[in-house]
Amino acid sequence: MRWPNLLFIILTQLLFEYCIYVRIYGATEGVNANQFWYIVIASVFIAAAGNIINDYFDLNIDQVNKPDKVVVNAVINRRWVIFWHMLLSMMGLFFTVLALPVSLYWHLVLANIGSVLLLWFYSTNFKKQLLVGNIVISLLTAWVILILFFAKQPLQIKQLLSAGHNEIRFFRLAILYASFAFVISLIREVVKDIEDMEGDRKYGCKTLPIVWGVQAAKIFVAVWLVVLIAALTILQLYVLPLGWWHSALYCVLAIIAPLVWIFTQLFKASSPADFHRLSSVIKMVMLTGILSMLFFRMYE
Repeated sequence: MRWPNLLFIILTQLLFEYCIYVRIYGATEGVNANQFWYIVIASVFIAAAGNIINDYFDLNIDQVNKPDKVVVNAVINRRWVIFWHMLLSMMGLFFTVLALPVSLYWHLVLANIGSVLLLWFYSTNFKKQLLVGNIVISLLTAWVILILFFAKQPLQIKQLLSAGHNEIRFFRLAILYASFAFVISLIREVVKDIEDMEGDRKYGCKTLPIVWGVQAAKIFVAVWLVVLIAALTILQLYVLPLGWWHSALYCVLAIIAPLVWIFTQLFKASSPADFHRLSSVIKMVMLTGILSMLFFRMYE
């Protein structure tokens, strides 16, 4: 189930709830608190089910790319893998309905049903197509944050037109972190595709480095790195006049500097081990990006 990834989801949603939403609107109690925890449980179950079914359909590829980490048929029978996928998916949808009553949040319930289906089709088809699988995973990564936002701010035109300062601030921060999650996930997915080229090519995958070549894939990653570094730098120029010195320093040292290092190392990388190292550093930047939410507990 790749428990470190599940911990990322829990940490992201916890920090978004208690460092951003609670900081803006005040503490959640009763129904709202239960709603949050049910969403966290649903997100974890759905993600775990997606990880499981991905390993199921990736068995042949994983035997080439990472034979020492194969679990399906080595540790657990394929039939039990399907059972756990179905059970966790259903539990995820059960907690979604528990958190978000269908009468009010039918669109979010449908979105989580769509997440389950996307993870299935990602494993069976999308991940083998040019950029489709990368974009799907990046969107689902952003959805971890956006589902919390839409659970608090239903999409209603009247509310959008009468949005106050708190609503606008909450919207901006949700878009900021969801966008960061999307871009950094897209970067990592393409780097992982370069790392896994050998097994992917053997089993007919049409990933970006296979179709366009490794150099083109590197340029694609580099462009998104430049976009992300530029956006984060501009953001610091915005927050510095507010006196957020600690936040700006953290962002420069813990997020922007590692991204610059990744950019400098990208075109030097040549072996699967090199790209695995880059992927690991990108995952670290994901973590430091998530942890930056803590600063919203410090500032008004």
